[in-house]
Amino acid sequence: MTNKKTTSAKSASEEAAPAGRPPNPFLDPELYGRMRDYTERDAAFSKELKAISDRGAAKRSIDAREAPSLQVLRVGVKKGLALHEIFKRIVAGSESGLWEPWLAQFGFALQGVNYAKTGARNARIALDLSLGSKATAFFANAGIANWRSLAAEDCAQVQIEKPTEKTPAKAYAVFFLDPAA
Repeated sequence: MTNKKTTSAKSASEEAAPAGRPPNPFLDPELYGRMRDYTERDAAFSKELKAISDRGAAKRSIDAREAPSLQVLRVGVKKGLALHEIFKRIVAGSESGLWEPWLAQFGFALQGVNYAKTGARNARIALDLSLGSKATAFFANAGIANWRSLAAEDCAQVQIEKPTEKTPAKAYAVFFLDPAA
């Protein structure tokens, strides 16, 4: 019976993988939960990061305002301001000096943006997927343990920096706001 469950979970993640892309078993929340019961946190993170790296970005919903994986973050509030409101202000071009610290509270970094008063912002924002990400608390409170894999399915690009002796591994899921038409 256990073999059937494992097989069905495996085939579900394989079905989600388009041709040429390896499956990410961490997309299955049950499998992820079982793995976390028996694996140390750092080892689990390394395994998930490897699966994300192998699979790459799925580009299902690259606009951060609409990505299903970011719903928990968009409704989150830090210092009296919800993330969806920050996104609206970025697209509108208001209060441009505050964008970076606002985004950092939610685990995002602003990688590029058009600060011109008119026209599209074309903001490129990166969600920190590393162990110390500020986004982890939002997802943990919502009970979503495999949020990194879910974000990688929605994002436009996955960026992974290999760990060194002095720095831990860093990973980012890159999204856009107001992408160029």
